[in-house]
Amino acid sequence: MSDITYPIIILNYKNYTQTIGKRGLVLSKIAESVAFETGVSIAVCPQTVDIGLIVQEVEIPVLAQHVDGNDAGSYTGNNLLEAVKESGVAGSLVNHSEHRLRLSDIEKIVDKAKKLDFYTCVCSNNIQTSKAIASLEPSACAMEPPELIGSGVSVTTKPELVKQTLLAIKNVNSSVQPLVGAGVTTSQDVAEAVQMGAKGVLLASGFVKAKDPKEVLQEMAQALMV
Repeated sequence: MSDITYPIIILNYKNYTQTIGKRGLVLSKIAESVAFETGVSIAVCPQTVDIGLIVQEVEIPVLAQHVDGNDAGSYTGNNLLEAVKESGVAGSLVNHSEHRLRLSDIEKIVDKAKKLDFYTCVCSNNIQTSKAIASLEPSACAMEPPELIGSGVSVTTKPELVKQTLLAIKNVNSSVQPLVGAGVTTSQDVAEAVQMGAKGVLLASGFVKAKDPKEVLQEMAQALMV
């Protein structure tokens, strides 16, 4: 499996019907081919039930959509971090706007992940939350205004918010890689995010629901290298 490097495109499959089972594998193969063709780091976040299928079939990083910070034991329904890692997964999204957590729970997950050399991309919804998250030292912090997620209106339409958030993350902890997401659907959105200082983008429907996912991802990857 390829290492996670920057700049990066993280593709979140959410629970879209377009990403279930073999459909998710097809999309992951597309992401893999674009990553190899362009040299851009691309990671996929499949639905939980498809992780085992996809991680065995692609050589790009596979991330979980969520993990829990509990230890092994009686925690029915939780995603044990050690089990997810053992399946071949490189890391996980944490605190996505569609699966929000308390800061104490985020801290527990990040602390455990660091001990296990497990990548964490923790999502935030504003500047203050981004600062708090950066202080926990995750691998990356992705700022996504909730109102723009799935809207088709890119986070880059709020340039001052993006720039201020990225600077805030850097000032708190420069080792935390600052990413942005929400409404990212075009190569222009990606290029603008990088120009504003982001080390990558997190997106979902712009790729998953595209008529030609490979063409869209190729254009985004090229924009990331500018």
